[in-house]
Amino acid sequence: MLLVAILFPVGCSHQSQKKTEPPPEQVVQVATFVVEPMPWPTVIRCQGSLIADETTTVSAKVAGRVQTVHCEIGDRVKDEQILVEIDDKEYRLFAEQSDAQLTQARAAVGLKPGDPLEKLNPENAPPVREAKAILEEATKSLARFQTLTDAVSKTDLEVAEAAERVASARYTSAQNSVREKIALVSVQMALKGLAYQRLADTKVPSPFDGEIQSKSVADGTYVQPGQALLTLVRTEELRFRASVPEKYAHQLKLGQRVDVSFDLSKQKRSGTVSRISPNLDPMSRSLGFEVDLDNSDGSLRSGLFGEATIELDPNASGIAIPTKAILRFAGVDKVWKVVDGRVKEQVVLLGSTRQDMVEIRTGVNAGDRLLGEADKGRPGKLGDPEKADKDT
Repeated sequence: MLLVAILFPVGCSHQSQKKTEPPPEQVVQVATFVVEPMPWPTVIRCQGSLIADETTTVSAKVAGRVQTVHCEIGDRVKDEQILVEIDDKEYRLFAEQSDAQLTQARAAVGLKPGDPLEKLNPENAPPVREAKAILEEATKSLARFQTLTDAVSKTDLEVAEAAERVASARYTSAQNSVREKIALVSVQMALKGLAYQRLADTKVPSPFDGEIQSKSVADGTYVQPGQALLTLVRTEELRFRASVPEKYAHQLKLGQRVDVSFDLSKQKRSGTVSRISPNLDPMSRSLGFEVDLDNSDGSLRSGLFGEATIELDPNASGIAIPTKAILRFAGVDKVWKVVDGRVKEQVVLLGSTRQDMVEIRTGVNAGDRLLGEADKGRPGKLGDPEKADKDT
């Protein structure tokens, strides 16, 4: 019994010692690489939508009843193509009346049809010639009376002087009357032009090449001047309108390249920044801009949602590593970092991804050594560097 008692503690002590020994440290035999800065242009992504290059409301310039509407929603129209016609019977009568009034005014001053108004000399007008002849006769008569002062009475001389003054006044009045009639001819010419312009305005043309977006009238509708008839949009070129966050506002410049993709139509377009808003939106704290995009094939529609990629700084550099060096678990991105020959996890914040490289915002600096294949990493001691880096 004593021998058993002596052996038992010894056996227990030996077993307890075996349990407390630490497990052997794992050796990580994975290729590594050293992080170095590399060219990484500053690129941002933003979202926006397409708008028409030009949108205009085609309105009536004269009042009247719509006689014909020549287009429907979605129709493509050409510049100066007639879109709407208003009944022109009344305006045609006004034009004919203005023709007659102008002919009357020209005849009053002795102008024949086709003679230009500039050809008319007021001195050659019949009323002026008549008044001028009377004035000349009165002037000569007065001169005779003045040379015969001894043979004529004072009364006869005063009558001759009065007759000369009356003739002079009639001559001046005839000149003024002719000038008034010439001015009236100019007025009638302007009224004629206005009448024919109103007649022409009964036909409403398209202001540019475009598509009909909406129609507000139909045949028989009575319209007033300024009333909207149609909405016309120009779609050969569209504008992509979007905005960038405030922190990038100082880097946005005219002429920067922009690539726009449209998920619904699976199309891509490229352009440059054409216009930049002069102020930031106080609500969203963003800066708006526009990009002109070619749509000569008509495959894009205004209102489409798109995503744009803008290269703000093509000469920028950054920290980027291969995507296979990233380990994601439970929504957290990590890398295996080698510090003093040991491998440990390092949480990182990722940026943009380009091909097989991903940008590192925080967690890794230039000069750090990382495992090249994150799925083979584990905490432990890094193996022989020469053997591990063979395939780096």
